[in-house]
Amino acid sequence: MNYKIRVAVPDDELKISELFLEMLRAIYHTDEVNGYEEGELDRFFTGNEDRIYVAEDGDVVGFLSVEVHHEEEDFIYLDDFSVAEAYRNKGIGTKLLMTAEEYARTINISPVFLHVEKSNGAALRLYERSGYSIDRDDGNRYMLRKAL
Repeated sequence: MNYKIRVAVPDDELKISELFLEMLRAIYHTDEVNGYEEGELDRFFTGNEDRIYVAEDGDVVGFLSVEVHHEEEDFIYLDDFSVAEAYRNKGIGTKLLMTAEEYARTINISPVFLHVEKSNGAALRLYERSGYSIDRDDGNRYMLRKAL
């Protein structure tokens, strides 16, 4: 496997959408999930601070969306994150996380937040190994935080 991480471009939208649906099906254990609305990903392709990173191995096999928030405290929020089932446990998720964190450092923003479903033990372990800790309990999911 010889994958690379890069910033997503509009041509990646279909594959990102497919991976998003795969993620939702795995989390909620049902095929009855809703994907992105038309145009929902457009803001990631406009050249502003928000972006999606993709892992590519001939085709897009994983992605992580990064939202930059300028509020009382500037922060990064990692939103949708998925790696194709056949490519899991190969370091791709870790590399996508590291790339997003490096981007946060480049634009001088810390901390980084993300949510994880309580039922998604594998993802929670990945985030904890990567230095994230529980910031708050949001019912069926945790908000995690990492200071860079």
